[in-house]
Amino acid sequence: MKMLLFDTEYFWYDTFSKTLENVGDIKKEEKIETTAVVFMHVELEDEERKNKIIKNAVKTFKWYLNKVDKERIVLHSFAHLSSSTSSPEFAAEIISEIKEKLINKGIEVHTTPFGYFSEFSIHVRGESLAKIFKEI
Repeated sequence: MKMLLFDTEYFWYDTFSKTLENVGDIKKEEKIETTAVVFMHVELEDEERKNKIIKNAVKTFKWYLNKVDKERIVLHSFAHLSSSTSSPEFAAEIISEIKEKLINKGIEVHTTPFGYFSEFSIHVRGESLAKIFKEI
C-alpha cells in the first residue's frame, strides 16, 4: 500500500463520474474541515498480506493524526500511486476495515465514494509534516 498523507485546513469533494459498474449510484458533495487526508493505493501484493496492511495502516494513521494534532481523517482511494493495483473489491474491503478499526479507536473517519472520480479541492498546510509519503 502506498499513501500520501496531508494535514489540511479543509478537503472538499464532489462525485464526478462512476468508474466501476458494480457500485451504487451516488451523488455526494462534502467539505471536511481541520482534517488529515489520506490518498491511498492498495496494491496487488497487498492481497497476500491483508491483516498486516490493515494493522500497519491503522498504526500509521493514528501516528499521523497525533503528529498533526487532528481528530478526524478522510480516506480517499487514489489508484495512481503505483502500477501494481489490487482488485477493486479488495481495495474497497481494505478501506472499509481500516475505517471500522479507526472508528473503534474513537477517530472520526470520512471516506469518499469508492468507484468514483471526484472533483476535489484541498488546502494543505505548509509545515514539513503536512505532506508525507508512506509505503507499507
